[in-house]
Amino acid sequence: MLDIFKTIDDTLFKLEEIEDGAWISLVDPTTEELDFIEDELGVDKDFLRAALDEEESARLESENDQVLILVDTPYVEKTDDRIIYETLPLGIIITGSNIITICLKNSIVLDQFEKNSIRTFYTYKKYRFLYQLLYKNAQRYLLYLRQIDKMSNYIETQLHQSMKNKELMQLMDLEKSLVYITTSLKANQVVLEKILRLNIIKKYSEDEDLLEDVIIENKQAIEMANIYSGVLRGTREAFASIISNNLNIVMKLLTSITILMAIPTMFSSFFGMNLLNIPFARSPFGFWIVFGISVVTAVIVGFVLIKKDLI
Repeated sequence: MLDIFKTIDDTLFKLEEIEDGAWISLVDPTTEELDFIEDELGVDKDFLRAALDEEESARLESENDQVLILVDTPYVEKTDDRIIYETLPLGIIITGSNIITICLKNSIVLDQFEKNSIRTFYTYKKYRFLYQLLYKNAQRYLLYLRQIDKMSNYIETQLHQSMKNKELMQLMDLEKSLVYITTSLKANQVVLEKILRLNIIKKYSEDEDLLEDVIIENKQAIEMANIYSGVLRGTREAFASIISNNLNIVMKLLTSITILMAIPTMFSSFFGMNLLNIPFARSPFGFWIVFGISVVTAVIVGFVLIKKDLI
């Protein structure tokens, strides 16, 4: 999908044709749309296709008067009973007159700009737009990290009550999400530091503070992700140990019950043999005597098991 936007008199308009100062948004673009942008603006085809590879790493490249900033943006993958936070490459290309964004899926970060909900956002201020995009991207990471923290606390509460594998699997999904997020944040940090250090991208004085804020937000997100990852790992391992210990307790109890039930069975087997001279065979109270002996034996064995803390 190809959309063209331009700010005119503080209002964002959607255009039919590309104009100077316009923002071109490409979401899961077709080959025809990529070829159109390549021919219309002379953008390097490798720049255009870089963000369409899910395994592409974040980086900063420059060629002639074009700059490619490739960062990872977060998104949520939801199913019926699972929520996984993943990341996708987001390509930002700055040309002489335009700014281009490319992503495989609809991004909430870009959606905020398309709805013109960002203050002081102008498509013709390309470099400020870039820093605003990076800032909102870092904030989205922080938001998702807080959601992960809330979800982990909720799952921990559920584990105290249920101790089922479902909750452990949910913790593993969150832990996997934190691995994706941490890796992407670190890659983004390298790109941000290059932007700050190198002169590939213009930095106006009024935008320098915004870039520093982006770096601070990204570093904070990295620290939060590392903390939450450690907490989640410890929580999962602790509850896995508790579940294993509970299973051992149940197995110990069942084994003890089996031993107690085996005692009457053993006595009935001995005294139920069709042989002569079985003790108490001719006694009218033989059944009750054997029953009493088996009960007393079971009680003694049960007392021993209790003393050994096996029941």
